[in-house]
Amino acid sequence: MDFSLLPEHEMLRQAVRDWAEKEVKPRIRELDRAQTFDRSILPKMAALGLLGICLPVRYGGAGMDYLALAVACEELERVDTSLRVILSVHVGLNSLAIFQWGSEAQKQQYLVPQARGEKVATFGLTEPGAGTDVAAIRTSARCEGDHYVLNGEKMWISLADVADHFLLFAKTDPAGAQRGISAFIVERGFPGVTTGTIHGKLGIRAGNTGWISLQDVPVPAENRLGEEGEGFKIAMSALDNGRYTVAAGAVGLTQACLEAAVKYARERRSFGVEIGQHQLIKRMISLMVQRVEAGRLLVYRAGWLKNKGMRNTRETTLAKWYATDASFESAADAVQIHGAYGYSDEYDVERFLRNSKGAVIYEGTRELQQLIQADYALGYRHDRPLRCELPAYNAEDWQV
Repeated sequence: MDFSLLPEHEMLRQAVRDWAEKEVKPRIRELDRAQTFDRSILPKMAALGLLGICLPVRYGGAGMDYLALAVACEELERVDTSLRVILSVHVGLNSLAIFQWGSEAQKQQYLVPQARGEKVATFGLTEPGAGTDVAAIRTSARCEGDHYVLNGEKMWISLADVADHFLLFAKTDPAGAQRGISAFIVERGFPGVTTGTIHGKLGIRAGNTGWISLQDVPVPAENRLGEEGEGFKIAMSALDNGRYTVAAGAVGLTQACLEAAVKYARERRSFGVEIGQHQLIKRMISLMVQRVEAGRLLVYRAGWLKNKGMRNTRETTLAKWYATDASFESAADAVQIHGAYGYSDEYDVERFLRNSKGAVIYEGTRELQQLIQADYALGYRHDRPLRCELPAYNAEDWQV
């Protein structure tokens, strides 16, 4: 069993790290303080090939595999969570869903410009009264001949005020619970679409999070993704990809906490020695090492399954649960090691702690992941084949 990455993965890691360290890290504290999303980041990420990183070249992508997506997410969140969120929603939740479920016409119209970074995309499932309980969504889609009319509101949507394309979920059958949900590709320019930004968030303040309002929005029937009633399946398969990116990013955040804690522990002295010499400081640092290594192995296992074209809901859920909890615990420890200075935004660990809390909640709460794992263990949950599976990675085919 070989746990080493390919040379191209290591080259990608260094390229993403160099870019994030040079272009974003010097400004991230001020962006966070101002609660401002820097739109100029998007074309720069596109130039690196990140917005289509694991999509085939024929669809405008970089032709890399799903492990490359994890490596990129890890390195982006090592600098700031807001960078990884871009890949989570644009690639993980939206573009991979179109790649998996979309018609060839939809791929040409929407996937190609997204993979090239010419258009930015996001995903809208959560509503003011529906989060984990997906069947409770109230957004409706009424079929009228050659188009649908959408009405409703989405909440807590990353890139809501930035994205050009939205993958949105609505009830085509109000009485159908999960089976009454369908998925639609909606453009910002469609009449009746308005968006806004949410201010006052605890963390990820350098990222854009907002709401989407749909008032009698006409959506062409050919913009329905998958069949009518397949929206829940599409959403859950997309979340497998989104949770994978969140888990990978959480590993990067834990790595950042470890690096910051080690640096400070070697610089700060108390009782005549570096505080790194104190046993309880060593304990916190050793736990960070454990969390990085264990989290990374869980993420890479899920990525390996994705590359093979195999269902990975169980493995991805476990990786998301473990890695996000690990990042939150590590950020708290890093603040503790920094003492009073950790309570100030002059040090990155204060931002790490605020950012880390989000991932324990979004894309499936910690509690939901625990229930999923228990249901697998108890035999209450079994993966059934989807109508459409995420394609297995094929290096030769991806480069065409």
